[in-house]
This record gives sequence, structure tokens and C-alpha cells, in this order.
Amino acid sequence: MFRPQDDFTYLMPVHFGGGKFDPETLVTQKATALSLSFETERDLLENYIPEGFELLAPEVQVAFNKFTEINWLHGGQYNLINVAAPVRFHGKKDELDGAYTLVVWENKTAPILGGREQTGIPKIYADIEDLHIVRPHFATTVSYEGNTFLNMDFEATGSITGRDLDALKSQFLTMNTLGWRYIPKVGAPGAELSQFVLYPQGMEVETAEVGKGSLKWTELTPMQSPAQYYIVNSLASLPIKRVTQAVLVEGRAILRAMGARVIE
Repeated sequence: MFRPQDDFTYLMPVHFGGGKFDPETLVTQKATALSLSFETERDLLENYIPEGFELLAPEVQVAFNKFTEINWLHGGQYNLINVAAPVRFHGKKDELDGAYTLVVWENKTAPILGGREQTGIPKIYADIEDLHIVRPHFATTVSYEGNTFLNMDFEATGSITGRDLDALKSQFLTMNTLGWRYIPKVGAPGAELSQFVLYPQGMEVETAEVGKGSLKWTELTPMQSPAQYYIVNSLASLPIKRVTQAVLVEGRAILRAMGARVIE
């Protein structure tokens, strides 16, 4: 009969096996990232920040990433949209600043499953276009079953160099990504498991461009997206007062998946 090994880590279905747990395991991949941040209404954004966190600024960070040459996918690739807000966690044992993940859309199943179960990142599926490029213009669209709900546009105005590039490299090198790992009870209300998780990661930036960015949310109906419409519409309800940062960066992303830990 199958028996799990104590020093292994598993994903469902467990009975087909797993791998030996190594806390030093690194996920590495080439990355192209289009990052836009915008100022919004604090009171509205705080509706989506859990108790125990302090919203540091009324800002939403929306980032498109194209990952290629991924080591754990043996050279595979996928795209994602990450939506987060800057926070400070006040716990009984831990106090740290980071980016609280509101939602992540990805266009491949494998990273969704691992990210949800192992590191508490709220990942769900969407169709995410590669960047369309007619320099200096860049654009992508995100949709679900043919219904577009996010447009991102960027117009590059110049390369980032010198001290400005050094500062950007420092900003991206180490990032505290924070998630909420929530597993509902079976056949009953409430949570079987509810814990906040720190998922350390970063990006070694090689080149960067600054520019003008814009994004547009389009509300969906329950028929268009039965399981996601309320997520999209909640984000669409946040007013975009002004874009505070718009950058396009190339480099290498490093994720310490097995270095994630529960924060308390």
C-alpha cells in the first residue's frame, strides 16, 4: 500500500508520488515584465486587505510577466498577471513589509496548482496574450472564454540607466510576496486551513525602460465568467486616479518556492 514519506513534498493526487523536500530549491526563469502601478481610493482598496495587515499606500500594482526557459518546466513557459497592494503585516511573531497578492491569473495549469497549495498565492486561470510590440508601443489583453476583462498598454519613452537602473535593480531584487492560504472545510462552512504565507522571490533586472502606461478593466457578467466575474468587477470598481509607475524590464526571475513560510 502507498505510504507518504515524511521528508517528501506532494501535490494531489498524492498516491502517484512526490519529491524529496529541499528548502534551497530555486525556481529560475527568464522574465519580461510590464509593471504598472496606480493610485486609488484607500477606503475601497482596504475592503480587500485582511485584518492583520496595514495598507501602506492606496496603490494597486498590476504586472504582466512572460516567463520562459523555466527550470522546473524543463524549458517551458507561461504568462501571468499579478495584482497586489503594498502592506505591512502585524503579527504576534512576525512584522514585515511586502506586497499582498489580491489575485494572480496564469495561462497554464501546473503553476496554478503548486502556487495555490504550496505557497498560498490566489492563482486562477485566464487567457493572457503575449506582448504585442510595435516599438515604442506594447500591449496585452487578458480574457476568459473570449471575454476580455483587462487591457494593458505601454509606450516606452527611454531606457533606464546609471543610478536609476541601480535603484530599480535593488527594488526588484528582493520582494516579499504575501498570500493567504485558505482551504475550505468539506461539507461545512468555514476554513479547514487559514494562514498567511511569505513567498520570497525577486528578479535580476538586466534592462529596463520607462514610459507611459495605462490599463482598463472591463466588467464581466456571471454568464461570461461564472467563477471570476465578482473578482474582476471588484478590481474594476477601484478608480484609477493616476498611474504612479510604468516600467518594462527584462531579466531573470528567482522564486524560492520551498523557502516560503507561514507568518504569524
